Amino acid sequence: MKKINRCDIFVFITLLMCACAHKSGHGERVMISSNYKSEGVQKENGRLDNYAKTIKRKGGKMEGPEIFRKYTSAVFMVFTSDGRNTYQGSGFFINNHGLAVSNYHVFKGTGIGIEEIKLAGSDVTYKVTDIIQKSIDRDFVIFKVNCDNTNYIPIATNKPKVGEKVFAIGSPRGLENTFSSGEVSQWRDQNLMQISALIDHGSSGGALINEYGEVIGITSGTFYDGSQANLNYAWSIDVIKSYITMKD
Repeated sequence: MKKINRCDIFVFITLLMCACAHKSGHGERVMISSNYKSEGVQKENGRLDNYAKTIKRKGGKMEGPEIFRKYTSAVFMVFTSDGRNTYQGSGFFINNHGLAVSNYHVFKGTGIGIEEIKLAGSDVTYKVTDIIQKSIDRDFVIFKVNCDNTNYIPIATNKPKVGEKVFAIGSPRGLENTFSSGEVSQWRDQNLMQISALIDHGSSGGALINEYGEVIGITSGTFYDGSQANLNYAWSIDVIKSYITMKD
């Protein structure tokens, strides 16, 4: 049994930055955001006019089939390119006006304006029009897509506890909107959770959802060290909350 210390946490976070998107051989130069519009940013307080949705819990817990049926159209495939190669990750909507979230590493090093998303069960693609906010350290990007009336997953107000059931929707290996379930295995840092829900390359940026149908995390990485243990990781949705306005 290996003791987890602060050095181990640093290694976890470092590996997560390159673990899960269908990418390889990218340089360190960050190319996103400089030519995008930023109409959603309020200059006075640094928050966004674009808002994310929350919900007031009215019922009990939902089973997996109900969660998948309700939110499969809120999760999508992300396609990016560096001008030579095309890469695939995942993302999800957090309001019904095209405001969306994914991992930063899904977009890293890609060409401005080339990014597209594809909704499940449709051949139609939509352009990413605006990068709202991004973080290398917490591996998230908030962005706008040029579509409206989008299905979305409301944001959870509370963090899940170890042992709570979670559900992941993403597109590992390009297998569109794959559903998996598991538990929160442990919190490895304030905003980094270890989960047993299965994810793989291409799942990066997908939604991690609790039993109440609220998004609690952004699926981000897994380890391939020869171990048979089911070791997967997601960033808490809390990492984006300081950049958005929450509305019921």
